[in-house]
Amino acid sequence: MTLGGVDLWLEEAPPEELEAGRIGLRRWRIADAELLVRLVADNMEHLRPWMPWAEARPTVESQRAFLSRAQQAWVERTGFGYAVTLPDGEPIGGMGLHTHESAGTMEIGYWIAATQVRQGYATEGSARLTGAALALAGVVRVEIRCDEANQASAAVPRKLGYKLVGTVDKEPHAAAETGRDLIWAVRGEDWRSRPRRLI
Repeated sequence: MTLGGVDLWLEEAPPEELEAGRIGLRRWRIADAELLVRLVADNMEHLRPWMPWAEARPTVESQRAFLSRAQQAWVERTGFGYAVTLPDGEPIGGMGLHTHESAGTMEIGYWIAATQVRQGYATEGSARLTGAALALAGVVRVEIRCDEANQASAAVPRKLGYKLVGTVDKEPHAAAETGRDLIWAVRGEDWRSRPRRLI
């Protein structure tokens, strides 16, 4: 199936809710718009260096539009956006799993609230999403990409045993970006045979 000239190759979606160590991942809902406004607004200075979408103050309308696009991407099986939550249900960030135009590869993205960083939550969530992606029919590889200056983000795939497979130049879109992305990747066979060490 194709949409707008893009091959929609993924035949199934990951679960809408996932347990990931000390956190949970649940599908974003349009009803989360006000919650997401507060979460993003509280983290603008933290997010702005790396997230182009953090330049403008969030509004209910802007976040509802974002969540509507996320719902459509889920239906089309091109992107799967999750709220990152603590055991009491408090949201502390967002994670996503996205398809590539090249069949067989998915990419993980993540951000965690400033008050919750350096506690391993992005690593735990990414480990769970890696496993969920590789459990889908046709997925053989998962990538994590980040600007080479974003060492906190790069620490996640490094801890999980991803391999640095390349770099790519691109136009910088956020304040701290250098315009050079690191590409980290893991293949299904390597993920399944990795040592079961603590993350």
